[in-house]
Amino acid sequence: MLDIENTALAVIDVQGKLTGLVHEHEKVLTHIQHLIRTSTSLGLPILWSEQAPDKIGETIDSVKDLLYPIFKPIHKRSFSCYGCPEYVEHLKSIKRSQILVTGIETHVCVYQTARDLNTHGYQVHLIADAVSSRHEFDHQLAIARMRDEGITITTAEMAMCELLKTADNAKFKEIMAFLKR
Repeated sequence: MLDIENTALAVIDVQGKLTGLVHEHEKVLTHIQHLIRTSTSLGLPILWSEQAPDKIGETIDSVKDLLYPIFKPIHKRSFSCYGCPEYVEHLKSIKRSQILVTGIETHVCVYQTARDLNTHGYQVHLIADAVSSRHEFDHQLAIARMRDEGITITTAEMAMCELLKTADNAKFKEIMAFLKR
């Protein structure tokens, strides 16, 4: 089970024109936004990456506006965030072992990051409705492969409720309101 004191959110490469090309991009973006708002409300650290922003473009405004200036993007060239020393340094500094993974593309940067986090002892929770690829087949195959490799597959609402634990949580109404947007 997810624990507020031990969880962080990873927002991976929600950038440029590519975002609009991924399968069901509007639903995926909505779930990513819900998770960012929830994480901010609960005080969870957020790891925010951008893959070669000089080539792909920056994080799209609807996501960046929820993150900046509280959080800053970590630029990388490796597909896996774990291949970026600055990212790993930041990850270690927040001292969280449960990582909620969101972003694009499922079969490249998301998969390689989740795999590397898992290999290095983190409990990875892939938010299946907050990740996507240009081709649905790539997305589905990547999710199956991550499940086979021991990564927990969940949804945005499942993760949000797991963090809250109870409807009596002081943040329950605020966080459930995100789902109605």
